Amino acid sequence: MKKLISLFLLLFIYNTSFSQELLCTVQVNAQQLGGSNQQVFKTLEKSLKDFINNTSWTGKKLQNFEKIKSNFAIVISKSEGNNKYSGNIVIQAVRPVYSSNYESPLINLQDTKFAFEYVENENLIFNERQFSGKNLIDVISFYVYLVLGYDADSFQSMGGTPWFAKAQQIGQNAQNRGYEGWAQIGSEGPRTRGVLINQLTSPNLSQLRSIFYTYHRAGLDNLFNQDQTQPKKVIYDALLQMKTYENSFQQNYALNLFIETKNDEIFNIFNSNNNGGIVLNDLKQMMMVFAPKFNDKWDKWK
Repeated sequence: MKKLISLFLLLFIYNTSFSQELLCTVQVNAQQLGGSNQQVFKTLEKSLKDFINNTSWTGKKLQNFEKIKSNFAIVISKSEGNNKYSGNIVIQAVRPVYSSNYESPLINLQDTKFAFEYVENENLIFNERQFSGKNLIDVISFYVYLVLGYDADSFQSMGGTPWFAKAQQIGQNAQNRGYEGWAQIGSEGPRTRGVLINQLTSPNLSQLRSIFYTYHRAGLDNLFNQDQTQPKKVIYDALLQMKTYENSFQQNYALNLFIETKNDEIFNIFNSNNNGGIVLNDLKQMMMVFAPKFNDKWDKWK
């Protein structure tokens, strides 16, 4: 009985905290720069890891098991002199699934519009009310709050709203500061930080965020029960609601990011003979339209 009570309290604490801090690994790869001083990038890697993991982003002190596992991987491909660099950054994060050892991907995103300034050993200081002037901390902090928002949305309907609002403020601070990736409209293409956060905070995307919550909390978190019939039906029905966006999906960065992050998981959920009588044809046809680059997967569904 004591063990059951302890387990219940553990799950309750986890559920109410929404894991709103990060347990993050960081990699900085500057090998493409050849003979450049590599030590500066090792210092940057350590500084960013300390910055992400030691900053109090939400005002809560959590144990490691409550924190969001994430990874920030930076590849620096160009040095422009005067401590200016550019390259790309990949952001990944996962969340645990109840009653299992499985970790579900929350976000898997590559940002190719990443330029910044950095001087070795400089202090990394975040001020949410103003642009840093160097773009490094702004981009990193933006993605920290994005991860926090996605994680919270997966545990509570629209739970990520305050963290998405923080990311949006960072994006607004960075407008017209001479760095790519912050445009809020299509002037830099449909996949910028500005476009993504504006979509996530728009009422037009509230249904996608509701789908995200239902998919995780009512679907995945019950999928490892003995009977998978109901949670699979919940996931199936939730995914079909994405048809709401069938006339705008090509310009819907948030929707495309969800599918790109989840395509393996979605495929594996229904790639079995134990789908409880679900007829996959409607979902299969929708996914083939929304994500044709994964058609080799969808075509295997029977």
